[in-house]
Order: sequence, then structure tokens, then C-alpha cells
Amino acid sequence: MPDLFRPNIARLRGYVPGEQPREKGYIKLNTNENPYPPSPLVLARLRDACSANLRLYPDPDAWALRRKLGEVFAIAPQQIMAGNGSDELLNVIIRSFASEGDKIAYPHPTYGYYKPLIDIQGAEAVPVEFGEDFALPEGLAVPGARITFLANPNAPSGTLVPYAEVAALCARIEGVLVVDEAYVDFSQGGCIQLIAEHPNAIVVRTMSKSFSLAGMRIGFAFAPVALIEGMWKVKDHYNLNRLSLVAAEAALEDIDAMRGNAARVCATRSRLCARLRGLGFYVWDSQANFVLAKLGERWANCAAAELYAQLKERRILVRYFAAPPRLADCLRISVGTDAEIAALLAALKELSSV
Repeated sequence: MPDLFRPNIARLRGYVPGEQPREKGYIKLNTNENPYPPSPLVLARLRDACSANLRLYPDPDAWALRRKLGEVFAIAPQQIMAGNGSDELLNVIIRSFASEGDKIAYPHPTYGYYKPLIDIQGAEAVPVEFGEDFALPEGLAVPGARITFLANPNAPSGTLVPYAEVAALCARIEGVLVVDEAYVDFSQGGCIQLIAEHPNAIVVRTMSKSFSLAGMRIGFAFAPVALIEGMWKVKDHYNLNRLSLVAAEAALEDIDAMRGNAARVCATRSRLCARLRGLGFYVWDSQANFVLAKLGERWANCAAAELYAQLKERRILVRYFAAPPRLADCLRISVGTDAEIAALLAALKELSSV
């Protein structure tokens, strides 16, 4: 039987999300979810919204949400697009600006979903290697690239590129710069002002992490009006369901709840980094809700995959990397509650003495 798929789809290695256990009782520190619940206002509004209105389509323009986002960030709603998670918006961006064979650049290693999205479009992925410190690569302004992605803070390192360097990159590149700020609420950074200064800038954010709404799939993009208008032609029409719109609007009305949870995560992150270093790991300075920990000499007889497996036996899930090689001796650990992190550290201390 002939292969019915497009050649690039037949060759594609699909993206593999973080493990979601089917059994209860695991401490999940592998998918960067917020360990704290969303605002009580979100839960109350969702309960009220579960009514006969669910038979109706949602607002295809997400106008009320975009207006509220505009109030929070002091940006015109016409400069905002809402999406079914930030992943949908990344897909819309690629479909809007890159044709088959066009170059799309990004630092490497970074968020693993960029490459599959590029491959689906049939564009050319151009990874530019980070240095060991994960500073912005000099060669990221790739000639002819239609799109340049920059996760900031980066995943999986958690490191942050300062605004001035991001702005300088945006001025140098030929295509659009997409600053993916999925974790920015756990940092002291943020590049939304970029869209007022550069006509080729797009900033993407999500409510999955800091707002504790990963299950609702809500993202938003900020960009100059001309870019939003073009991308609007590409997005699915009813792309956000009624309940997601309700949850997003309520979360923005009680944004202090998000900020309080983010502050708790940052405080736990600081303690986690210090303890991991004391256990013989090298830990990059993280501005996200996770840390990247490299096994040091104390762990010379234990590979990261083996350590992941030993933790899983103790019902603690973290993330390890089979590729690229430079991450093969690293674990990415989401910041959980203080109790969850205490359990992780106790397990690692036990394993370090084996």
C-alpha cells in the first residue's frame, strides 16, 4: 500500500509530552504544573457557568477576555489574540509567516515542541546552540529566517535573557521574533513593551503555569495590530471554549492570587536550588517554576535516566533527557509544594548514599 501521508509527516517524530501517570499517589515534578490551585473566584465562576449556555458556541473573538487583558497590560485589545493554550498560537504563527522550506531559527536546547511544529509545516528548522551558560547565542539572527523563537525564561534551563538583549536581537533579525514567555511570571523579566518598539515582535504567554490553569488551555499573544490582523485569518474560529473564557476572565480579576502563588513557588525554588547544590548537583539560576540540575562528581556512578527511574520507584516523577547529549546527565525538576520538595530531597539524599 502506498504511503498516504505527506513526506514530511511520514518522517516526523511527534512531540512526546511529559508523563501523565494513570495511577494516583505520585508526586508530579515533571511537567511544570503549578502545585497550588487557581483563584477561588475562578472555581466559583466555573461552577456558575456550567449551565444551559454550554449548548451555545463561545465568542469567536474572545472579546471580553481580550478587553480585560488590555486593561491588565495597558494594551489595546486589537493587539491581542487568545488561543487554545500558547501552543495553538505558536502553530498559528508558523502557519502565518513561514512557507515550506523557509528557515525558522531558535536557540538549542529549548522547548521541544518548536521542532515538530516546524516539521509539520515543512519549514527548515535552524537550531543555534546555546553556550554552557545559556546566554543568548551570538548567531541567533539567522539570515533569511522568517521566524525566530526565543523561550524566555528558557526551557529546560530556566535562564532569562535581559530585555535589552532581546530588543537588540529583534532589531537585527529579518523576520518576526516570537518571545515565548510561558514562565515569565516566576521571573523579574518581561518583554511586552517590545511590541510598541518593533513592528516584527510577538510576545506569547500562557495561563497554564502561573495561573494554575493548565487544564483549561488558555494562551494569549501580544503583537502590533498588523500582525494580529494577519494571524486572525489563520486561527480556528471557536478556538477557546466557554468555560476557558470564563476561567481566564476570572483569573485576571483576581490576579493577586496568581502573584501570591508565584511568590510561594519562587521561595521554594530558592530553597530547592540551595539543597540540590548541597547534594552535589550543578543547578543553573532559574527564573521559572522548575530547575535544571546536572549530576556532579558525587553522582558519577549514576546516570540521569537511572536516577529518574529510582525516583519513580519512590513515586516521584521528574524529567530526564535522552537527547541532546549535553542534557543527558541532567534532571529537570518542577517546583512543587514544600512538602513535595522535602520528599524529593529526602529521596535524593538517600540515593546519594547508596
